[in-house]
Amino acid sequence: MAETGETAAPAAEVKMQVLGQFVRDMSFENILAQKGIKSESRPNISVQVALDAKKRDGAENQFEVAIKLNVKSETETGETLFILELDYAGIFLIENVPDAQMHPFLMIECPRMLFPFTRRIVHDLTRDGGFPPLNLDTIDFVALYRQDMQRRAEAAQAAAPAAATVN
Repeated sequence: MAETGETAAPAAEVKMQVLGQFVRDMSFENILAQKGIKSESRPNISVQVALDAKKRDGAENQFEVAIKLNVKSETETGETLFILELDYAGIFLIENVPDAQMHPFLMIECPRMLFPFTRRIVHDLTRDGGFPPLNLDTIDFVALYRQDMQRRAEAAQAAAPAAATVN
């Protein structure tokens, strides 16, 4: 082995710092109490999750990432018990992440940091709304990211043949 006298520079360590977290928007409708519905059965609960990430204007290496939850609880007969909507965001300082890896980093690692706080808000809000506290299951943000990428690829593929025939 010949030595060139040069050593490979070590890769800079990835740095992520949470600069702030906040509830951007929150809504809880207790339809059970409004309509006077009586429900003794176990409710059906659906949870929809959406993620959003963007670079902050005028702030180098700062990004805003949001978890948007829509939770709906219904009786077995389809009567709505409650609807909870939560948009919870964090501001992150992120350094030394290659551009090609920034999108997955923002959509996986940042939501992982925010999720325990989001879970706590949902727990407290449902309890304070007069229901048993809802403990959200852990969200697999890697699987969510892969599903989103697959959905985008399929949409792009479906749009490509249509665009080619428009000429």
